Amino acid sequence: MPSVLVVEDDPSIRQSLIEVLAEHGYAVRSAGDGFGALREVTQSPVDAVVLDLGLPDLDGGDALRMIRGISSVPVLVATARDDETEIIKLLNAGADDYLVKPFSGGQLVARLSAVLRRTSHVPPAGAPAGAPVAPAAEPLRPTTVGELSVDPGARTAYLAGRELRLTRREFDLLAFLAHHTGQVVSKRRLLTEVWREPYVDDQTVDVHLSSLRRKLGERAAAPRYLLTVRGVGIKLVAPR
Repeated sequence: MPSVLVVEDDPSIRQSLIEVLAEHGYAVRSAGDGFGALREVTQSPVDAVVLDLGLPDLDGGDALRMIRGISSVPVLVATARDDETEIIKLLNAGADDYLVKPFSGGQLVARLSAVLRRTSHVPPAGAPAGAPVAPAAEPLRPTTVGELSVDPGARTAYLAGRELRLTRREFDLLAFLAHHTGQVVSKRRLLTEVWREPYVDDQTVDVHLSSLRRKLGERAAAPRYLLTVRGVGIKLVAPR
């Protein structure tokens, strides 16, 4: 049974969404504000989030970016904002899909099922037994490159015996590059396989690579571990 977090500040709308999703076989949790949603995602992961933008404590777009900072959970945004520019911003900020209010329960369930099919190995609620699902990603193995060691299972990274303090996304990025040591990986592939958001701007990768470089004690102009192959991508190598 896939689990869904409904984030909606209006109690009556929230209850209606919970009832619709529960009727279609989802295990539903809820939050009435942005910080409550962040606590829920952090403390007990879910398979998808339905996120209203009109929250009392945080702008929904900010809440979306904060969720993206700690989790790759699929997010379906429910918004009354139908401006194309605004919708593009939401998708670039990490939304997997959106619904413009008002919408029917049928629309919600259909969009949520589609998001789960695209982004997760968890089958959507109501899928027939034995229905094919996307294969799980290949598990990443512990890797040592020069003085850098990365253990995806323990989610730890050490450089010359010193543990690196990495954000969730920085660690995921480093672990993926370490798994493909010596291979040039395109930014588009990183967005697809690490962020799982192929339509986000490449600048997202650049920002995280810049932060990761600082923590590895290097600069783009004087790289040691992270080498940029101009026009192609990035690769992790042992320093010479």
